[in-house]
Amino acid sequence: MKIALIGFGKMGKIIKSCAVERGHTIDATFDSSNPLTVAALKNIDVAIDFTIPKLAIEHIELCLKANVPLVMGTTGWYEHLDQIEQKVKHSEGSFLWASNFSIGVNLFFELNKKLAQLMNPHLQEYQLQMEEIHHTQKLDAPSGTAISLANDIAANTGYSGYTTVENNKESYFNSPPEFPIFARRIPEVPGTHTIEYSSDIDSIKITHEAKNRIGFALGSVIAAEFLQNKTGLFTMKDVLNIPL
Repeated sequence: MKIALIGFGKMGKIIKSCAVERGHTIDATFDSSNPLTVAALKNIDVAIDFTIPKLAIEHIELCLKANVPLVMGTTGWYEHLDQIEQKVKHSEGSFLWASNFSIGVNLFFELNKKLAQLMNPHLQEYQLQMEEIHHTQKLDAPSGTAISLANDIAANTGYSGYTTVENNKESYFNSPPEFPIFARRIPEVPGTHTIEYSSDIDSIKITHEAKNRIGFALGSVIAAEFLQNKTGLFTMKDVLNIPL
């Protein structure tokens, strides 16, 4: 495949390495000094975006206009998801988004849902909290991954949402309707997410810890491979064939 990388910082360079290793070529790169345009996407098979939230919608629209499939790794724009879904359908485009492209994280999503279902009858005895730790360049807090985990908890328990507590970890909140997400930023941390149910007598904790960014990069390339010759809106559930 001929791949365009939208965003060519640390993550973009790792994606390039993974893509080349899998036999693809990087035929265009875009960053703040070389902004994305429709014309520059000519002859590109698929684009992969890891940039910043405020540019996400513009990049999606440009790729749809250029009829180039897009894998979107940027988070922090999900309030526009319904609007984007309609644009993809209207243009008969090809778009795949995920809050996290790591295969391990997507399996962790499923584990989180199952644990939430099991804990739901016991929420009066157990208090819930989540902690997410990322590098200091991470712009959104909580992370897109944490929001996905929180939404899955809300869909499977009596919790209706979450409260964000940034760079702090003072105490547990009480039982439903909301639980805290402690969002911490520490240099050079790729990403750690921990969900804990705690009572006076014990605690149940699950954690996903990324050791580096290779998992995110490799997952995005695998997603790009999946997206070839497809139209519509997809997620990593489709890539990994995880039942809805």
